[in-house]
This record gives sequence, C-alpha cells and structure tokens, in this order.
Amino acid sequence: MTPRLWFPSAAGPLVLVAHGSRDPRAARANEALAAAVRRLHPRGQVRLSFLDHTGPRPAETLLDLEASGERRATLVPLLLTSAYHGRVDIPAALMDARAAGLRMPVSISDVLGPVGGMTSPLLLAALRRRLAAASAAAGVWSSAAPLDGVVLAAAGTRDATARETVSAVAASLSTVLGGVPCQVAYASAAAPTGAEAVADLRACGARHIGVASYFLAPGLLHEAVVTEARSAGAVVVAEPLGGAPELARLVLARSATAREPVCDLAKAA
Repeated sequence: MTPRLWFPSAAGPLVLVAHGSRDPRAARANEALAAAVRRLHPRGQVRLSFLDHTGPRPAETLLDLEASGERRATLVPLLLTSAYHGRVDIPAALMDARAAGLRMPVSISDVLGPVGGMTSPLLLAALRRRLAAASAAAGVWSSAAPLDGVVLAAAGTRDATARETVSAVAASLSTVLGGVPCQVAYASAAAPTGAEAVADLRACGARHIGVASYFLAPGLLHEAVVTEARSAGAVVVAEPLGGAPELARLVLARSATAREPVCDLAKAA
C-alpha cells in the first residue's frame, strides 16, 4: 500500500501545469495524474491547468484561487525536461497572472525530470512499472526470452541540456533494469528515431527490445516514435506514465521543495 504524503498547508493549493494537447487522450492522462495526486494530498486543493490548446490556463487558475480566498499557491510543472516550456512558459504564466492583478505569493517547483544531475527513483520506478506491465501482457518479462534492450522514447527537443537529462534517465533506467542496454529515441527535433534506436540495439546484439515511454500522456509524438520502434522490431511498448502512483508521489516531492521566483513581482509590491 502506498503511504500517504502530507503536504505543508502553508504552501497552499497545488496548481499542476501540463503542456496541453488537442488530443483528448492527453487531457485524460493528465487528469489521471491529478487524481492520483489528490488521493495522496486529501487535505489540500489540487488544480490542473494547461499551457496550450485547452484550459484552464495557469494564470486563470491562480486568479481564481486568490479570488476564493487562498493566500498562496505552488505551481508544479508536469514536464519531464526543463526545456523551453519549463524555462520560459512556466515563469511567463506567473507573470501573466501578475499582470492581471495577482498579488499572492506563488512558488514554482522543479520539473519531474532530472534536477541537478539526479534522476528521482520515483520517476525510474514509474518507468519500470509501465514497462513491466507491458512486458507481462506480452509474455516476455519473465519468459525464456526476456528483454535484452530498451528504447527510452521521448518527445525530442533542440535544447542540448534537456537532451542530456533524457540520456541521464536512460542510463539510470539501464541500471535499475539490471544493466539492460537503454537507448534514447526521439519523435522530433533530434536523433535517433525510434527505428534507429532499435537498429542500434540490434547491432549490439539485442533481440528482444522493449520501449519505455518517457511521456506523461499519449498523442501524436508518442505515436510517432513508438510506431517507428515497432516497425523496426520492438516487441513491447509501454504506456505513457499518466497516473502512475510513483509519479504522483514525485509531484508532491517536487512541490515540497518549490521556491518563489527571484523576479516575482509580488516581492516588489
């Protein structure tokens, strides 16, 4: 049984900030994660917001919370890298709220991916859970022909630093899987593709290759990279992380170390 985690009441409501997508499956996956966080955080509000494509937006949610009498809040980016969306869009959402009149203090947490070169064991446990479930369904997790190679499928970014964190997750996942080789693949903006990653693993001797989905939700990018990997011979494809209980615990862990931005206009008021 997963222990309940209690979040300090002084930090106020949690505003989870997802990327957003036109694909309704993405919203359902984000809602599943928000619901999992609420189960672990029953004494406080947990709101879900989106940067793009759908609403509510983070600024709208913050203003609504303040109008309802809340005195502070914490933004938690539901992002796996601190690329453009994490570095620019999240702080900009807070500035939009300030421009619309928000006065209460707001803290912003780190993203769910690696921070300071460290990958959370909770993130790795969530990846392993999804991969194990897919492998068991395919009958290969404990069979005579277990996985001997794994592709970590990610969305892709032109941000080299962000790509380094994805590579770090792949290396850590390889370790928790007992040394099974783990190769990154991207849906866009960077190489290798899903098919290229499978070919690289095959060239190193792997024959039973699985795909771990470094995605929070399904959508076109997830489909693109895993379809390529399947076409090249991957035998197992894990679902996106969605509402994995370990990921919900990671959201709370990140929120507990959130900080108010140095440039927050509330400090200058």
